[in-house]
Amino acid sequence: MNKKRSGKKEKAEGFKREVEKAFDYIKKGRNYIYFIIGVFAIGALIGFFFPDGFRFFDETLKLLAEKVKDMGALELIRFIFINNATSALFGLVFGFLLGFLPFFSALLNGLVLGYVLNGVQEKAGYGEFWKILPHGIFELPAIFISLGLGLRLGMLIFSKNRKETLKSALWSSIKVYLLIVIPLLVAAAIIEGLLIVHYR
Repeated sequence: MNKKRSGKKEKAEGFKREVEKAFDYIKKGRNYIYFIIGVFAIGALIGFFFPDGFRFFDETLKLLAEKVKDMGALELIRFIFINNATSALFGLVFGFLLGFLPFFSALLNGLVLGYVLNGVQEKAGYGEFWKILPHGIFELPAIFISLGLGLRLGMLIFSKNRKETLKSALWSSIKVYLLIVIPLLVAAAIIEGLLIVHYR
C-alpha cells in the first residue's frame, strides 16, 4: 500500500514539475505572445471600425451558423474543441515557416471578432457584448499562447545550432500544448457550447 501511495505521489510530483516547466517556457516566449496579442487587437479594431471591407465574412459565418444550429450541447462542445485544438496545433507546429501562419492567423481571428462585435453593436448595442466576451475567457489565452510560441519557433530558424534548438523548442511547445493549451480549450468549448445552446 505504501509503495502504491509513494508511486502515486511521485507521479503527481512529476506531473507538477512538467506543468511548471511548461509555464516557464511560456514566460520565455512571452514577448512573442504579446506581439500576437497586439496583432490580434489591431485586427479586431480594423474589423470593428471598417466592417465594409469584410462583408465577405458574412457567408462564412452564415455557413458556420447553419452547421451548428441543430447540434446538441455535447456535439457542439466536441465540434468547438476539435476546431480550436486543430487551429492551435497548426499555429504552434507550423510556426517554423518564419512565423507567417501564426501572424496571419492572429490577424484574421482579430478581424473576424471585430467584425462580429460591430454587427452585434449595430443590431443590439454595446450592452450585448457581455454575451460574446465570455466565449474568449479561456479560448483566447490558449490561442495566443499557441500562436506566440509558434512565432517563436519561426524566429529560432535564425539561431545558432538551429537543428538542436528547434528540436528542443518544438518539444517544449508540444508539452505546453498538451498540459496548458488543451485544458484551456476544453474549458472554452464547454463554456461556449453551453452558452450557445442557452441563448438559442
